[in-house]
Amino acid sequence: MYDYNNFDEGFVRNRVSQFRAQVARRISGALTEDEFKPLRLMNGVYLQLHAYMLRVAIPYGSLNPHQMRQLAMIAERWDKGYGHWTTRQNIQYNWPRLADIPDMLEALADVGMHAIQTSGNTIRNVTADHFAGAAADEIEDPRPTAELLRQWSTDHPEFQFLPRKFKLAVTGSKADRAVTKAHDIGIRIVKNDAGEVGYQILVGGGLGRTPVVGQVLKDFLPREDLLPYVEAVVSVYNTLGRRDNKYKARIKITTMENGIDKIHDLVEARFAQLRPQFSGIDQAHFADISANFKAPEFKTASLDGYHAARDADPIFRSWSDTNVDDHRANGYGIVTISMKAHGATPGDADGNQMRMIADLAEQFGHGDIRISHEQNVVLPHVHRADLPAVFATLRAHGLATANAGLISDIIACPGMDYCALATARSIPVAQEIAERFDELKIEHDVGHLQIKISGCINACGHHHLGHIGILGLDRAGVENYQITLGGDAGPDTTIGKRAGPGFAYDQIVPAIERLVLAYLDLREDESETFIDAFRRLGEAPFKAALYPEEDKTHAA
Repeated sequence: MYDYNNFDEGFVRNRVSQFRAQVARRISGALTEDEFKPLRLMNGVYLQLHAYMLRVAIPYGSLNPHQMRQLAMIAERWDKGYGHWTTRQNIQYNWPRLADIPDMLEALADVGMHAIQTSGNTIRNVTADHFAGAAADEIEDPRPTAELLRQWSTDHPEFQFLPRKFKLAVTGSKADRAVTKAHDIGIRIVKNDAGEVGYQILVGGGLGRTPVVGQVLKDFLPREDLLPYVEAVVSVYNTLGRRDNKYKARIKITTMENGIDKIHDLVEARFAQLRPQFSGIDQAHFADISANFKAPEFKTASLDGYHAARDADPIFRSWSDTNVDDHRANGYGIVTISMKAHGATPGDADGNQMRMIADLAEQFGHGDIRISHEQNVVLPHVHRADLPAVFATLRAHGLATANAGLISDIIACPGMDYCALATARSIPVAQEIAERFDELKIEHDVGHLQIKISGCINACGHHHLGHIGILGLDRAGVENYQITLGGDAGPDTTIGKRAGPGFAYDQIVPAIERLVLAYLDLREDESETFIDAFRRLGEAPFKAALYPEEDKTHAA
């Protein structure tokens, strides 16, 4: 991963020093909350329902063990002992005292981390595939590209006050675990017919109150053109994007209002102006960055113990089947540590769990840790011979739930428990769904099924992309939950469609249960997933399961 140089460290520490003085002025009353707001947002500090919240960037989801231990220390010293992994590969601390936040930022700077541009109308944390550098299906590791973009965008003088927040994601795999089509700019590493590696550029995707799938702006972009082209896109958006209405300010609206062809022409014209200004030093810098992401020295070891453990322990076998993916190196696997134990808050990790994961990464994972946009933690390089030991440690700490990609592996926003924007609870709904299907003991029979929950229209829980999406809203002072069906976050990203009227809080879990039981009856065989069955059959049989009383009414 990338290591800070002296310039980076000086830049971050200077920002901490500036913010410390700003916090002191706010506490003394020299600054009002309105005057302080833009200053705190530039440093990742929000004012939530009950307290300030600090959002810390984890670029492309990569951490080393030293950084993970520092996050644990910060959680225990200045928060309530835990942090929350978000869908943008950040960590959020929900309960800090404002007076402590400069010290928290100083502690982050000690390990090469910061909270700059995790809020505000600027380019946010650049995200990437959490299996980067390990996936068997990868064309190229996307992290060097993401790091180049991170350095280019951080404190970019033209892009500190965009019409709205701006999000970039990079994938090096056709599987697209970075959800590039749901980003303002999605970047896919591809090969052209000549075998050259370059980029496909997508633009205008996003969720929220107007969910839109991104469109292809450039089918193949040579590597050396990446920065000037992305700068051209953001520059066109900065000029053309609306500032009169925040709900129409994202580039997805700009693209819809102007059309992809006009956006393409404007970007190409701007690119022609910008391209000569990039002399090639960015490519030399890219080469230096890439050197920081070289693959670890993989070991060779016998797999006899691994196979013996699978034969002897069905619980280990279930976990390794569900939570371990194929790796590009022989004998290795990619371990997903589920942060979704049944009944737990999705994405939360306490200090002891963070330190345990850091220890595992050092002992068995070549010192590499990832945070996924699905709110889980990933050890990307674990030899299968070490999986029994990794599993035993995770199990002892309550983190060996075998549910990666299953119905209880739910993405959920903080909802009304924390967020000032939310109008309904998300966390309790996720917990109750997970507990219910654990009681039924059918989770593994159901197979791959993604449920995603948001507590408001802003869609931080990505509910539009859930095979089953749940959107909690306030209806005349009562929580109401709408269900969407058929969404998907894969390479052919699909926005789910609303199924019908919403459900009250105490009705939503039974509704999900009816839906899933109906799927089990409808599928052709165990190999047909929920989303495949939905695509084959359409929404009618699933809506009939959700609204049985409606069917009776029609029959009468």
